[in-house]
Amino acid sequence: MIFPENKNSIVTAASGIRWLRRILSASLVTVAIALSFILLSGTAPALATLTDDRFDGTIFALYAGNGSLVPPKVKIADSFKRHKPVLLVFYTDDSSDSKQYAIVVSQLQEFYGREADFIPVTIDSLPPEPSPKITEPSHYYEGFVPQTVILDQSGKVVFNKKGQIPFEQVDDAFRKVFDLLPREKSIPLKRRVVNELNVELSK
Repeated sequence: MIFPENKNSIVTAASGIRWLRRILSASLVTVAIALSFILLSGTAPALATLTDDRFDGTIFALYAGNGSLVPPKVKIADSFKRHKPVLLVFYTDDSSDSKQYAIVVSQLQEFYGREADFIPVTIDSLPPEPSPKITEPSHYYEGFVPQTVILDQSGKVVFNKKGQIPFEQVDDAFRKVFDLLPREKSIPLKRRVVNELNVELSK
């Protein structure tokens, strides 16, 4: 036997559940309608492209197929202590020039990454004023991206160029740093193709 009070409680609980179900159904319908409008509006999905100054993600992973470059594994001070050459690359993730040059940097790391420290530096991480300390990346930055700086085993700047530098130019600088044979007297380096983007840019 159900007492009147309990019966009212049961009726109230059942009404509450039905009310919650209606709210949930209405919410789902609203979301479905909103998604339909977005899909039918003809808006193209965001695609990563090499030729624009739009942020698409981390350029070394996205365009060079090499996420190991960022964040850098060492600091300039560490390289100085170990007497290892350093390749500094200043870049931004929303620069088309930086995007395209990321492929060259990755190819250089393939050949010199064991003997030299590669330190890509996003300029967003730099202080407003250059540091007087030679162990700080901002000491070498000259207000342009991409910018490539090579420091030899003694910490001396032996290469400093702005813009998209051909692989061969940086390779020649490294050959001097490591006292290797000039290009014309040695076997040409064969660059590995990482992905379809590299195929196009390596031709």
